[in-house]
Order: sequence, then structure tokens, then C-alpha cells
Amino acid sequence: MGNILEGEKPILELEEKISELMEFSKENEVDLKNEIYILKRKVSQMKKKLYEDPSSWERVNMARFQERPSTLLYIENFIDGFIEFHGDRYFGDDKAIVGGIGSFEGIPVTVIGHQKGNNTKENIIRNFGMASPEGYRKALRLMKQAEKFNRPIITFIDTSGAFCGLGAEERGQGEAIARNLLEMSTLKTPIIAIIIGEGGSGGALALGVGDRVAMLENAIYSVISPEGLSSILWKDSTLASKASDVMKLTAKDLLELDVIDDIIKEALGGAHRDIDFTAKNIKTYISKELKELLALDKNDLLDKRYEKFRNMGKFEEK
Repeated sequence: MGNILEGEKPILELEEKISELMEFSKENEVDLKNEIYILKRKVSQMKKKLYEDPSSWERVNMARFQERPSTLLYIENFIDGFIEFHGDRYFGDDKAIVGGIGSFEGIPVTVIGHQKGNNTKENIIRNFGMASPEGYRKALRLMKQAEKFNRPIITFIDTSGAFCGLGAEERGQGEAIARNLLEMSTLKTPIIAIIIGEGGSGGALALGVGDRVAMLENAIYSVISPEGLSSILWKDSTLASKASDVMKLTAKDLLELDVIDDIIKEALGGAHRDIDFTAKNIKTYISKELKELLALDKNDLLDKRYEKFRNMGKFEEK
């Protein structure tokens, strides 16, 4: 059955009940059309409420679904002739980040993104999308190359955070992330960043300094996980659902705070329900924004990027 939301359980139970009633009606020649109609209408109402206006915690779960489309799946969908590059030229290749060059609607582009696995074996290879310093240095190498050859950059963000293992810290995890933030802020080429799943802390931000930053409808973007926040504030990680309500981590919240520029609509119930629909919407968004950004003078591009991040967020003085 795959991943399901907490609110889907009663829906599935009702759907099972409907199937049983239909089978009973057929086998015993009993007219239960009215009862079945009432239950079907109830299921329809429950689905509409759940999928059209999910809670913050339900969006967190959708963002984490293993079936959720990944960077490579979107690349396959609308980046032509993609060639993946490997290695940071310092230490090694980090499979938690993929990157390379290809063509988007005839425009040469550099594409970089976090990559999770589709199953446990792949997730171990990809380290669950949690990059080490060499992953961020590989990303930076490709971004500097994109600047040199005047290629726009598209990044896909989907990570719970940067890998915090001992080896990663020894090899300069914090410095690698900070270097990306510094360098991305002054790259003389358009950058479009899209959060497609989880956007966790500095691990996400290291690919997120863009001229346009957008989120899929059920993606999340935060400085810490709900479990982490609830452990710190209330000493209880089981209160993650409560924490997600106060964290302002959904696309809707972040658009209101001017942290992101746009929300990209995904399939009802999550991007995994209709990958082609979600990919088409991402492609349409990139196409529109890329044309506007390519029309800008490079100095104007940098000025607007600077102002964008300087003015980000809303503050209240008390």
C-alpha cells in the first residue's frame, strides 16, 4: 500500500466497508444502493477535506514519502540529454547530490539536486539524501562551471539536512555549506531553486540561494525538523505534530513570509499520485521564470538577488 497519511486510515476503512457491502449485495441480491451511495459520498467529502487542505503535519508526512518523486525523476521528465558529473576534485563523489548538464527547452542548463533512494538499499547508497562536504563542493564546482559557460542553474532541494557524521565534520561540513552560500550569492548566472520535498536547515540552504525560490505545494522548508524542535522545547519528540503547527514550514506559510517566491501545484494527495502532472507544473514554472531572468543584465541580476535575500522575512518589534 505504501505510505499513507494518518487521515487516510478512516478513508481506507470506509472504502473497504463499501467493497464488502457491494459484494454482500451482489451475492445475496439485497438492494443496498442507498447505503453504498451515502458511504461513497462520505468518502468523497473526507478526501476533499484531507487532500485540499491538509494540516502542517500531514504535509510533513507527504514531503517525506518514499514514493515522492526525486531529482533524477524530474530530470528524466524535462531535461534533455542530461550528462551527470561526479566528484568534487578534492575528496570523492557524494551520491546524496547529483549534478550535471543538459538542455531545458533548447537552453543549456546545469542541474543539481539532492537525491534520495526509492528503497532501503538505494537510500543507504544515497545516504537518505543527506550530503557530506564533498557533495556541496561538487555542487559548487558545477555552479562555477555554469557561470563560466553562461549556463543557468536549476537546483532541486530534498533533504532532511546535511549529514552530521564525524567524518563529514572533520572534512569541513560547516565551511562547505557556508562557502556555497557565499558563492551562490554572487554567481553571474540565473539560479532557480525548487524545494520538491524536505528542505532541512543548512543542508537545504546550501542549494537554495536563488533568484527564484519556489516550493511544491506539499514540500516543507525549516531550520530544524518538527521532532527536533519538540525535543528541544518540550523534551518530547512525540509532539512533532504540535511543533509543525508553530514552525511555519509549509509553502503557504513561507510565501506569506516572503521566504519563497511561488508555490507550484502538485497532484491531489501528493506529487507521487501523478508525477507527470507535478513535473509539467515545475517545467512550466521554470520556463516562465527562466525567460525573465535571462533577459536581465548580469549586474541587475545580482542586485535583485541581493535585495531579495536582504528583504526576506517579516519581523515584529515589541
